[in-house]
Amino acid sequence: MLADVAALATARAYEEGAAALVEDGAPAEALFVVRTGAMDLVHADTVVDVLEPGQCFGHPSLLTGLAPAFTVRAREPSTAVLLPRAAAMRVFAQPGGAEYLASSLRRRLVRTGHTAHGLPELSMTRLGAIVDRAPVFVAAGASIRDAAAAMTAAHATAALVETRDGVGIVTDRDLRERVLAEGRSSDDPVAVAVRSAVTAPADRTASEALVDLLDSDRRELCVTGRDGRIVGLLSVEDIAGGEHSPFALRRAIARAVDDDALVATLATGLPRLLASLLSAGLAPADVTRALAIQSDTATMRLVDFAFDRHGPAPVAWAWLALGSVARREVTLASDQDNALAYADEGGAEADAFFARVAADINDGLARSGLGADHAEVLARDPRWRMSQSAWKAVFEACLEHPDRSHLVRAAVSFDFRHVGGGLDIVPPLAAVVRDARHHPDFIARLARTATDWKVALGRRGRVETDRDGRIDLKVGGALPIANLARFHALSSGITISGTVDRLVAAQETGSLDAETATALREAFETVSRIRLEHHAACLADGRPADNRVDPQALPPLRRAGLREALRAVAAAQRRLGVYARQGM
Repeated sequence: MLADVAALATARAYEEGAAALVEDGAPAEALFVVRTGAMDLVHADTVVDVLEPGQCFGHPSLLTGLAPAFTVRAREPSTAVLLPRAAAMRVFAQPGGAEYLASSLRRRLVRTGHTAHGLPELSMTRLGAIVDRAPVFVAAGASIRDAAAAMTAAHATAALVETRDGVGIVTDRDLRERVLAEGRSSDDPVAVAVRSAVTAPADRTASEALVDLLDSDRRELCVTGRDGRIVGLLSVEDIAGGEHSPFALRRAIARAVDDDALVATLATGLPRLLASLLSAGLAPADVTRALAIQSDTATMRLVDFAFDRHGPAPVAWAWLALGSVARREVTLASDQDNALAYADEGGAEADAFFARVAADINDGLARSGLGADHAEVLARDPRWRMSQSAWKAVFEACLEHPDRSHLVRAAVSFDFRHVGGGLDIVPPLAAVVRDARHHPDFIARLARTATDWKVALGRRGRVETDRDGRIDLKVGGALPIANLARFHALSSGITISGTVDRLVAAQETGSLDAETATALREAFETVSRIRLEHHAACLADGRPADNRVDPQALPPLRRAGLREALRAVAAAQRRLGVYARQGM
């Protein structure tokens, strides 16, 4: 049967950027199998997956006869093997084919959902979050030459002019059409080229502002503060696709030409993105998910650079995010926790190759502000880089020999997520994690670790600070909740990694009561919001983001919310503590 199918296959080459399938275009006439290179799976102009050699596409459209739901575009010069419909249907009629269909479609739905939720629409973004510099002002009596010089010096495409009738605007387009095309002298007053300005308050959404500009047939907008003064000047491009936009930042990352360009893009883009998302009022989970998407995109771009530098991978591989990155709970003070797995036939030569690749990626992520890891949970370290079977053995050892070192490894590695690479590593590792509930000694010790990691509370239920009057809100807030969620998930056979998702699933399976699950979810949201706001404040002050929060500096409602959140976590730990003592 394999020989018959292979005899019907044909090969097709695609130049970089060429589309094999087009979203909502003609239905697929064949099953495509990537042979060399890589293909981007694109939905609504957003890359949701990268398909590598051995992976298939086109099968949903082929089976239904409907238009493709994704555009599939060559990420680099690539080739694909095409199986005609009849041959593909013979493959899918077999049990293995049906299993592949189900697993691949599920994977793409999950990844598309995370991407869509992690990239908020313009309707959620406020103009005030987009403004990142003061506008250029010139006096009404200034010459056209003076105005052009001021705009050039500020790298601005427009300037505001204070006239007797109010504030007007002059743009590059006005200088072309109203000055150069009219033959005016550069010594003429700039007022001859000034038009009235469109204004909008800083709390107006970006989508509303775009409608305002459309109605007025203008391309620039003055943003006003609460006192009515102009605080910024934005163009259509700034509003629809500036550096504040998760979509635009993701595109900029994907288009970076080298490591230095990527580092520069993220150095300015990530802080602006965080400020924009917080200003838009997004839930903390959506903010961290958006940051995780940028982290994933940067990682895969660094993979591209590393392979360009060191050559193609000798065997199939998979890059794994661990810890908070795997849980999509990324902040700008997170560590980069990652690992690498490669096919068993690779051997020492493949390991040496991937050691070089991983070192480049780890260094690039650290330089980009996406986390140095003092614990060395990094793919460049041989403890976190090994063959597929070795990884499975490590996971199994964590369950069978739950000593302190294995518990520490499980706490990090059992929160894993496949970021890129064609090695199908997830099913065997997820199967081990799902089996954790059948190892009572491991579960009992896991419960003990979840109760030993205390929140920052004193004996009377008050927030307890360190000597400097601050608390580490990661160690004394977020991690205890993540540990509790991990215990309830693993003890119930739940293999998802996100803290909130774990709590929801544990409640729905009946392993965690609704009151505790709700309290922990609300506590995690409170702690996460305070951490994110603190990170944004650190960056605004020109210092690296950290987790050292002064509770007394928080607004009263935030401070009260933090105290109640920590009390809820402590209560959940006490209830679990009874189980932990019985298990030990």
